[in-house]
Amino acid sequence: MKLSRRQWLKNASLTSGLALLGGSGAIAALTSYEEEHFNPRPLADLIRLGSNENPYGPSLKMRKAMENSFDLSCRYPWAYNSSLQELIAKKEGVPTDHIVLTAGSTEGLKIAGITYASNGGEIISGLPTFLSMMTYSEVFGAKINWVPLDTEMNFDLPEIEKRINSNTKLVFLCNPNNPTGKLLPAKEVMDFCESVSNKTIVFSDEAYYDYIEEPNYPSMVELVKKGKNVIVSKTLSKVYGLAGIRIGYLIAKPEIAEKLSERIVANTNMMAIEAGKAALLDEEFYNFSLKKNLEARKSIEITLDNLGLSYLPSQANFVFFDAKRNVIELGEQMLKKGIIVGRPFPPYTDWCRISTGTLEEVAFFNKAITELYT
Repeated sequence: MKLSRRQWLKNASLTSGLALLGGSGAIAALTSYEEEHFNPRPLADLIRLGSNENPYGPSLKMRKAMENSFDLSCRYPWAYNSSLQELIAKKEGVPTDHIVLTAGSTEGLKIAGITYASNGGEIISGLPTFLSMMTYSEVFGAKINWVPLDTEMNFDLPEIEKRINSNTKLVFLCNPNNPTGKLLPAKEVMDFCESVSNKTIVFSDEAYYDYIEEPNYPSMVELVKKGKNVIVSKTLSKVYGLAGIRIGYLIAKPEIAEKLSERIVANTNMMAIEAGKAALLDEEFYNFSLKKNLEARKSIEITLDNLGLSYLPSQANFVFFDAKRNVIELGEQMLKKGIIVGRPFPPYTDWCRISTGTLEEVAFFNKAITELYT
């Protein structure tokens, strides 16, 4: 009789199964406390590891905050935004007039793009990267100046700066970058953003900032505090596990923040406001998410090492690896095994981005990819 996924893991034991499939013997199944408070998504017949979601959220505290917000759901949210803005401002070390709430950071990217580059303005960015700003802005007449990543698959900062011209309205950086997961050297990116902000606006997408392991790595919010022409986007979708609730924010000096606020379309909602406030105060869940992400990422990396598949050093909740075959082909093969992996990221069409899931989900990914490559 064919076992279900969960039965297979129970019979094999999660810890030994992970060790067998490339995981670490130090990885253990969740405790009952963790199961109750951190709400890991249940193992499904189709395992989705293609969207960089945090499988452990929202936490119990966030869920309770959302439930308690039901009585306020008849109210428009803008009268309640300030309480969340104050918490974010305190976290980022800026006044509240520097904060723009958005429906996920993606809305922030889109409105910045059309605010500054519509009707023929230029955006310069590396490729591949997170595309939302550029693809949305093109619809409104923006021109995109793509700069290939350098030989180390980093943003080519010297080439980007060289291409700035009188029509350049924004320079977009995603750091750590999606899909590579790579982090730019701290001093190099800080010097670059400070220099370029004297010529045009720099947009720093820091969706994965919380996953950075390098001590004291600076956010470009430090340049916002100096009054520079820098916009930083952050999100509660990733480490806080609120991707489905849609809450993010921009940080910019007041004159830029006010201009961006005028373009907000989706706005927030009462559930997002209360979930966001609970998330920012839930330090236990924050630390748990980082710990589990690291365990899952290391398990994937060990499996890739065992298979001789190279990968980039990730500072995010995914791994970008050389699949040595077209990623569309690999995606179809993995789908037959019940696993969704990341989409193609041209020009690296033989590279695959795999998100960290629960330890159960990662065990099945490790098993499936091992079967394909051995």
